[in-house]
Amino acid sequence: MLKRWLAVGAMLAVIMGVVWYALPAASVPVKKGSIAPDFSLKDLNGVVQHMPKGKVVLLNFWATWCPPCRREMPSMVTLHQKLKDHGLKIVAISVDKNLDDLTGFVREYSIPFEVLHDGTGDIAHRYGVFRYPESFLIDRTGKVRHHLIGAVEWTNPQVYKSIQAMLIEKTPG
Repeated sequence: MLKRWLAVGAMLAVIMGVVWYALPAASVPVKKGSIAPDFSLKDLNGVVQHMPKGKVVLLNFWATWCPPCRREMPSMVTLHQKLKDHGLKIVAISVDKNLDDLTGFVREYSIPFEVLHDGTGDIAHRYGVFRYPESFLIDRTGKVRHHLIGAVEWTNPQVYKSIQAMLIEKTPG
């Protein structure tokens, strides 16, 4: 009887070891002050896009099934309308698995900025994102200046002033 339990225990240990080594490496969140990792993702027209260079970027990770993400979207649209001609580029990366849900949402809410599809979650993982929404404000040199977790009211005067300050900064060189 003891031999049987030892065999079962050994088998479980082997299985757990295999599962442990098969798990992906834990992601390290992108930190304030670091350079934002580049990426390649398709937009809703199937065209591959990359991290914009030389612009102030609001990089937002979100999903259509996320209530806080839905709540912050109207203020993000307003921010885009106010600052798109001043150098702000909004890139919304959706982690939705279903592309049809995403395209329907974008059409229904008339989202005017770039929306990319990260159905596998690879780019979100690279950024260390696992809560939604999660946003990064990136300056013209590619440095992460702010990392915001949760829904943001993008037209809040403090947030708006912070983004405007990044837009008027001179780029070194």
